[in-house]
Amino acid sequence: MTTRTSPISAGLLAFRRHNGLEVLLAHPGGPFWAKKDAGAWTIPKGLVEPGASLIETARREFTEETNLVPSGELLELNPVPQKSGKIVHAWAVEADFDLTRFVSNTFEIEWPPRSGRRRAFPEIDRIAYFSLPAAMKKIIAYQRPLLIELERHFA
Repeated sequence: MTTRTSPISAGLLAFRRHNGLEVLLAHPGGPFWAKKDAGAWTIPKGLVEPGASLIETARREFTEETNLVPSGELLELNPVPQKSGKIVHAWAVEADFDLTRFVSNTFEIEWPPRSGRRRAFPEIDRIAYFSLPAAMKKIIAYQRPLLIELERHFA
């Protein structure tokens, strides 16, 4: 359980052993991220409500954002801070998912800005497995320590 004043997110870093380690990353949906690639990808994660379980939130958010259900042993990774002060808690889980089953939940925003019209976008618009060197270029900078820790664990 959590008690805190600053926001906390929790997520899962799925990986598989396929010619070395590969990690599953998610590309954020919506117009802000549409043309961004390098440094834009993330682990599937979401905000932890006060009093909620970090692990249960990580599992739930992963499934909501990908339509994939992780199972298996979780390897706790060290939390990483975002520039905003939010802390991201993550667990690695070995999983070789069928990515054709991917479907994301959606969010709604006013788009275009100040148009008065609301539009729905997928929270995640695509997911993919990447080798660790490729993932290091794709993932948002503050989450790189998660990849480094996972690599060290299997070194």
